Amino acid sequence: MLVVGLTGGIGSGKTTAALRLGALGATLVDTDEISRGLTGPGGAAMQAVRDAFGERFVSGDGALDRAAMRAYAFEDPVARARLESILHPAIRAQADQALAHATGPYAIVVVPLLFESRGYLDRVQRTLVVDCPEALQESRTAARSGLAVAEVRRIMAAQWPRWRRLQAADDVIWNGGDEAGLVAQCERLHAFYLGNAGGIGPQSPPSARGVW
Repeated sequence: MLVVGLTGGIGSGKTTAALRLGALGATLVDTDEISRGLTGPGGAAMQAVRDAFGERFVSGDGALDRAAMRAYAFEDPVARARLESILHPAIRAQADQALAHATGPYAIVVVPLLFESRGYLDRVQRTLVVDCPEALQESRTAARSGLAVAEVRRIMAAQWPRWRRLQAADDVIWNGGDEAGLVAQCERLHAFYLGNAGGIGPQSPPSARGVW
């Protein structure tokens, strides 16, 4: 099965594009959803999180206090590495299991830090970046999460810059326009992946590299 790694900066619209491709028939494996399950109430990673960081990062319902952990991990690289050492292997294991049971003609693995972490690049045959202007990333994320723009910018600074993601991508979806434009790009890309589901070459068609 063809496995495509989908990524993009925060607020770029990764989930929107992935859901559209899923509606067209792709199997979706979202590592953020897996992470939320592992760190939710009764999640499989929560005991290890308690042991490593203490109860102050656990909310009343037994889930990870994401806001507290995000602030702490951004200030302390050692803490961030410790958290990643707990979560990343467990997320990858569940993602691998989901891929092993995939039934669609191809699979999309949504990984926010696909290029930065590099832990999934050996699992995918194709990389897809969802892209939009940085100002739009900021406004979307602030509106969705309630974070201050300064905090959003700090998160963006920890990710690869746009130019570097675009340089590394095999395929690009431009999500800085209207919904119709996004839908059209997803449909073209879906057709391309269907046509190459049994083995894909190094060249993507111009229509799959974004509508600028």
